[in-house]
Amino acid sequence: MTIRITATRAVCALGLALAYVGLVPATPQAADREHQQIMADLRMLQEQTQQLQALMNDLGEALKAVNSRIEDQTSLERKAFADGKVQMDTMSGDLRVVREKVDETNVRLGTITQELESIRQAIPEPGAFTNMPVTNDAAATPPGTTLPGGITPPPPAGTSAPPPVAGVQPQRLFDSSYGDYTAGNYSLAVQGFESYLRGFPKSPRAHEAQLYAAESLALDKKVMEAVVSYERVITNYPGTASVPTAYYKRGLALERLGEVARAKESYEAVIKQFPDATPATLAQQRLEALNRPGR
Repeated sequence: MTIRITATRAVCALGLALAYVGLVPATPQAADREHQQIMADLRMLQEQTQQLQALMNDLGEALKAVNSRIEDQTSLERKAFADGKVQMDTMSGDLRVVREKVDETNVRLGTITQELESIRQAIPEPGAFTNMPVTNDAAATPPGTTLPGGITPPPPAGTSAPPPVAGVQPQRLFDSSYGDYTAGNYSLAVQGFESYLRGFPKSPRAHEAQLYAAESLALDKKVMEAVVSYERVITNYPGTASVPTAYYKRGLALERLGEVARAKESYEAVIKQFPDATPATLAQQRLEALNRPGR
């Protein structure tokens, strides 16, 4: 019993001692160490806070620089896009103009091609004509008679003209003269065709030779002589395929000489006598041009 009471008293005493120890304040040295530790921790926290603040400032500056670069790049891209759009619009306009020019050129080329084709068909090629009756006698037309188109038959060609060189074949002489014509040697072509006409006046191709002689004179800018030569085609070789072309080309030559009234007569003659011929179509176009107001 005594032992139990003693133990109980010992436990109580121990509890009271512990309580006393807990309630009794620490010694000044321990408190000072704890305060120093707390102050050290606070300084460390402050330093870390300052470092974090510096990092945040640096990060803010970096973000500002990135945003500025992005804005500059965006501005440059917008400007480049605007410039590109302007260039595209300009190029589109230029392409549209070029396309219109090309279309206009194609139309002109088509017109020129048609005219060249008409002229090519109007000018006979060697050997292209069917042999037709040829009258090479100007005396068959009574003196003083005026043919359609205001043409007065020229006097008959003299029979005293020297014949071509002996041994020269008609076809060879014609081909040689035609070669000079196509090569642009118009003076030689005129001499050759006139020599052919003197030597072979009844040849089935005499009307061609006379027409080519007239064409050579016109191309050699001897327009007045060309008019006379065209008239010889009309008067000396009626009924041949060269006559419609001669009427039309005579009208062109008269226009160049400023004799518009006579040119119109020549055009009207080919339209009236040969309405289905290509030269008649070309003559109709020239008549319409001459009859426009302001001419």
